[in-house]
Amino acid sequence: MVLGSAPLAGQLLGAMPRPLNFLHVTTFYPPYNFGGDGIYVQRLAYALGDQGHHVDIVHCVDAFQLAARPNGFSPSPHPNVTVHALKSPVGWLSPLASHQTGRPFFKQPALQALVDAKPYDVIHFHNISLFGPEVLRIGGSSPLKLYTTHEYWLICPTHVLRKFNREPCREPECLQCVIRSLRPPQPWRYTGLLADSVQHVDQFLAPSRFTAQIHAERGFTAPICHLPNFCDRSDQDWLNPGESPHHRPYFLYAGRLEDEKGPQTLIPFWDRVAGFDLVVAGSGRQEMMLGQMAAANPRIRFLGNVPPAKIGRLFAHAAAVIIPSVVYEVFSLVAVESMARKTPVIARDLGGLTELAEDSGGAVLYRTDDELLQAIHSLGADPQLRRETGERGYQHYLAHYTREAHLKAYGQVIAEAAARKFGKIPWGE
Repeated sequence: MVLGSAPLAGQLLGAMPRPLNFLHVTTFYPPYNFGGDGIYVQRLAYALGDQGHHVDIVHCVDAFQLAARPNGFSPSPHPNVTVHALKSPVGWLSPLASHQTGRPFFKQPALQALVDAKPYDVIHFHNISLFGPEVLRIGGSSPLKLYTTHEYWLICPTHVLRKFNREPCREPECLQCVIRSLRPPQPWRYTGLLADSVQHVDQFLAPSRFTAQIHAERGFTAPICHLPNFCDRSDQDWLNPGESPHHRPYFLYAGRLEDEKGPQTLIPFWDRVAGFDLVVAGSGRQEMMLGQMAAANPRIRFLGNVPPAKIGRLFAHAAAVIIPSVVYEVFSLVAVESMARKTPVIARDLGGLTELAEDSGGAVLYRTDDELLQAIHSLGADPQLRRETGERGYQHYLAHYTREAHLKAYGQVIAEAAARKFGKIPWGE
């Protein structure tokens, strides 16, 4: 879908008669989040709040606590953002009930009270996997409803399109894959619940063109608009990077330590790399195993979770950031964070990473270990190449991945969707 004229965005986010009321619905939200979806919701909510809009966020603490503990990095409060953290007396049974029935179930009363208490202009759904598809019906037809495909939940019961938990899914065998992945099958997926529920959404959004395309290929028929994620400018990190946080030249892995993210592919490989260390920032279920794998290599250093205030220097001083994901990434906030610091990216040629690299010119793609080694040697040995690659990525970031660029496109999406639904832009009057 191609966006239309920019003036529509101005009617939403420029001079308006009143601020808008937004509700963001997400399973995960900081500090109860695993990855980029919760971070994006927080950034978008605060950006809207900074413009004077009133933003509510509802998320499920019980869902996160099924698998992990909070990472400790809670965002500072915002005067225009209210967070509703749902915790049920039945604990983990609440997300389990939603997973199995496809309905909010134990969360329904709290959700209903929320939408009854305020006339929302926009309800934006994000990762709703442990709310269930029926949550898309909340609020009735009065608000404009958006849905961002932060993952592949609409077309994949395991959310990540990783077949049999081994390889990117090219030919779906969903029931067998769910069973082999040791996940409980979801009976509602074999009913009309999902198809009926998505009819309540006015506009679907995808952070990458790849994500929109693969949804269409897998039978999802609703139009999906491309809207990339963003991060705020961090120019001081490259203008005044200060002393390097590591005593030797290094390449950086930053992200969750989970099998699908691919950090395990870098540990044995690093024996082939000379002259550079591998610095690993992040945590996850593989953390202990990876530490054991790397025990014999003193040139691999694990930092654990790094506070947001300190991660910028790690990006700025790295020779490049390596993104070795073995699944179809929807997008990569890590890549965008790297480009914002003029740091090159080396990424596996797969999913949304491919278009990020090709569109920006700020990344080198690889498919094999030999190609990865060549990329490391090329960027490591040539400071001019690093600067040029980093500068291309930075210029692309300025054009497409800043807060300002995102809010302009987001406002345009909302204005055009509202005009289609209501025949006018209600808040533009």
